[in-house]
Amino acid sequence: MWLEVEQLEVAYGSVRALQGISLYVEPGEIVAVIGSNGAGKTTLLRAISGLLRPRSGRIRFDGHEITGWPPESIVALGLVQIPERRQLFDSMSVEDNLRLGAYLRLRRGERKAVEEDLQRVFEIFPRLKERRRQVAGTLSGGEQQMLAIGRGLMARPRVLLLDEPSLGLAPLLVQELFRILRALREQGLTLLLVEQNARQALRIADRAYVMETGRIVREGAAVDLLTDPILQAAYLGGSSGSIPLPSSSTEVAVHARFPRAAASGDAAMGEHRHSGDDASG
Repeated sequence: MWLEVEQLEVAYGSVRALQGISLYVEPGEIVAVIGSNGAGKTTLLRAISGLLRPRSGRIRFDGHEITGWPPESIVALGLVQIPERRQLFDSMSVEDNLRLGAYLRLRRGERKAVEEDLQRVFEIFPRLKERRRQVAGTLSGGEQQMLAIGRGLMARPRVLLLDEPSLGLAPLLVQELFRILRALREQGLTLLLVEQNARQALRIADRAYVMETGRIVREGAAVDLLTDPILQAAYLGGSSGSIPLPSSSTEVAVHARFPRAAASGDAAMGEHRHSGDDASG
């Protein structure tokens, strides 16, 4: 198993936020973690990213036990988190935010490779290229989410950890976002996706885990969970309908292959200030 979490326990004081969580992610998969607010999904990602220290349990990635490692070391190994609510540097330009995603790589002198990756991000998200000089805080919610994902890609991640990427976005933008995530997987990126929008997450995932009050209560193939009557009632709002997934210009651009390597990125920059959401995208 490539990324493995085993019997993870995390507490905030006397409150047990995670209670014996175990899961795994194989190379090239999209694995979704779904559940209601307060289930512990964000806590799980923060523990994997090194932003929270587990009380007990183990986290392994690519042969390394990374439990308790500092965030910058975990990022350097190739695990890069896209935080909830984006956490951009609002007063800085789009391009400067992207370059900060490659912070550790620039410190290692990888300037030419970083410039090449910047151009690839602009191919994936042409709107970011149009707004490269614009202050990040003035972008719409959809554009800010593009920027957050682009900043993560600047780290050349091996696994992208996404925390509620559809939060605050209008329905059409949500569909476009999930097309982009599917396309990133198709060109080789591995994703661990935490989402409250269970239906959309299950439609693009290979496997999924269902969390309730700090525990995993269900797991299995995403297609099976999507049609499970119990989950339909609890999380999916009844019977499911089809969501069209035609090819788009954005999706085609993603297939201009983005190189994968262990590198630097978001978590190395520490806690960022929250950016506002814009449901209009």
